[in-house]
Amino acid sequence: MGDLELLLPGEADVLVLGLRSFPLREMGSGGWNQQHENLEKLNMQAILDATASQGEPIQVLLVTHGKIPVLVEELIAVEMWKQKVFPVLCRLEDFKPLNTFPIYMVVHHEASIINLLETVFFHKEVCESAEDTVLDLVDYCHRKLTLLVARSGDSGPPEDDESRYSTPMQELQKQAELMEFEIALKALSVLRYITDCVDSLSLSTLSRMLSTHNLPCLLVELLEHSPWSRREGVCWFLSPGKLQQFEGSRWQTVAPSEQQKLSKLDGQVWIALYNLLLSPETRARYCLTSFAKGQLLKLRAFLTDTLLDQLPNLADLQSFLTQLALAEPQPPKKDLILEQIPEIWERLERENRGKWQAIAKYQLRHVFSPSEQDLRLQARRWAETYRLDVLEAVAPERPRCAYCSAEASKRCSRCQNEWYCCRECQVKHWEKHGKACVLAAQGDRAK
Repeated sequence: MGDLELLLPGEADVLVLGLRSFPLREMGSGGWNQQHENLEKLNMQAILDATASQGEPIQVLLVTHGKIPVLVEELIAVEMWKQKVFPVLCRLEDFKPLNTFPIYMVVHHEASIINLLETVFFHKEVCESAEDTVLDLVDYCHRKLTLLVARSGDSGPPEDDESRYSTPMQELQKQAELMEFEIALKALSVLRYITDCVDSLSLSTLSRMLSTHNLPCLLVELLEHSPWSRREGVCWFLSPGKLQQFEGSRWQTVAPSEQQKLSKLDGQVWIALYNLLLSPETRARYCLTSFAKGQLLKLRAFLTDTLLDQLPNLADLQSFLTQLALAEPQPPKKDLILEQIPEIWERLERENRGKWQAIAKYQLRHVFSPSEQDLRLQARRWAETYRLDVLEAVAPERPRCAYCSAEASKRCSRCQNEWYCCRECQVKHWEKHGKACVLAAQGDRAK
């Protein structure tokens, strides 16, 4: 597994074998928390393995034990919890948590799972092992990308603003909003990997992607709006502003010399479009209606020589679009098709319909009101899960100051969790960081 190991081979096998689905009512419980910690370990180990170009043992274990469908169900279950239970929980009169860490773990669970799926779905056998749940995963990705297009008029996820988030719950809601944006970007990558497997997908899945959701047209909209890019400091009569792209969980300014370089996310969209439009399996089934033709022909404006130099295969897509411009649009197909439909979301909603408030009240009493001793115990377990040497190994770049976001070289000596560029920033951030720092330090001493 490389020089740096978080899990031993036998330990990873046990953790994968123990993965299971949890009812919405049990999210945040002791058993659920243990699985969340296990998933985080598997997630970090999978990234370490991929970075070291090893044999991807986590991916092999997930396929061997048939656990990809379990991960898909857990992903959709926590998505439903965030939509149906979390808002009800926040509206309860007696919901005044002194510490939001237990709730944050549930909110963060979706990001953990989609990150693990993004890492392992690079391998075709993982997509095949998803079996019928690939339909549910396609629907999930479509929901996330639709939200991404819908918010493309905004400037992207929120920036840190100390004055706007004065309470722990406001801070949690801000983090959840930022997390939702990042989850949608991960879903884009997962969808692209699914399109790599169009030759082995079922007819129902292809129909879902091409007819029900019309993913090619949705991807065109994503390219048009590019929600992961923005111009900062735009002044219409002076300059277009600095180009920024969202990478590594934050907005980064792109140097003028790098602005013609294809971003990773733009590349994912182009590859997905190539797969969906030029694969023999999809060309035979995608109905090029007048609307689809109009949307797809917008791509010609983006197919510059600079882009073709970076993705030469797109020359085939350019030829396809030239032929499409001359072809007559096809009438909508009215064939009677018996197809499979996704069932996880519908089943979970049916099982829990009318119970959202009861679930929220139960979790308020039994899950999200831990004692000080319970919090210290949980802090110790978090410290054991998020080992600093592993976190530094999987981090995409140098740590950033928790206060001003500049590159940081100094770590909080008490909890060892936060980074700062200077003493002044650490002092300014203490009002926000203090409680978490004391809790983490107490948990570490309790080992």
